[in-house]
Amino acid sequence: MTEPLPGPDQEPTVPPAEGADGAPAPAPGGAPTPAADRPDVDAMAPDDLESLATDTLDRLDAVTAERDDYLDRLRHLQADFENFKKRSTRDHHAAAERATGRLAESLLPVLDACDAALLHGADGVEPVFAALLGVLEKEGLERIDPLDRAFDPEYHEAVMHEHGEGDAEGPVVVDVLRPGYAWKGKVIRAAMVKVRG
Repeated sequence: MTEPLPGPDQEPTVPPAEGADGAPAPAPGGAPTPAADRPDVDAMAPDDLESLATDTLDRLDAVTAERDDYLDRLRHLQADFENFKKRSTRDHHAAAERATGRLAESLLPVLDACDAALLHGADGVEPVFAALLGVLEKEGLERIDPLDRAFDPEYHEAVMHEHGEGDAEGPVVVDVLRPGYAWKGKVIRAAMVKVRG
C-alpha cells in the first residue's frame, strides 16, 4: 500500500537508511557516526574508565611529543634556510665584487695608454681618459700616485734607486714611472716608482 503524499504544510519524511544487518548505515563518505565512534562511558566500570583515561592521556602525550618534534624540526629548517639565504647573498655580492675588480684590472692598460698619450701631447685623449677614470673611480677604483711621499712597499714597487737623503720615515718617492691602482681599498697594481734614500 502506498503512503499518502504530504500536504502543502507538511515536510516529506524519509525513513532512516539501514545496513545489511539492520543497523543504522554509516554517515555519507563512509565515516562512522559520532555515536559509534565513542564508547558508552555511562555503562563502563570504574576500572575500565580509569584504563580509558590513562590510555587517552598516553595517546595525548605521544601526539604532543610528535608535535613538539615536528615544531623543533621546522625551526631548525627555518634557521638553516635563513643562514642559506644570508650566505647566498654574501657569496653573490663577493662574486660580483670580484668580477667588477677583474674588469677594472683589465682596463688598466687602457688607462696606461691614455697616460702615455697625454705625456706625448695627443689631442682628444684627455676627455675620454677623464670620463673613463671618473666612471671607474665612482665604482671604487683609486689611483695611487705617490710622488714626494714616503715609500710604502704595500702600495709602491721601487724599480730605480737614487742616492741621497730620504726623510725620517725612510726612502722617498721622487718619480712615478707608472701609477698604481687599488680597487675598493685593495691594491690591484702597485705604483712603479723611483726612490731616493
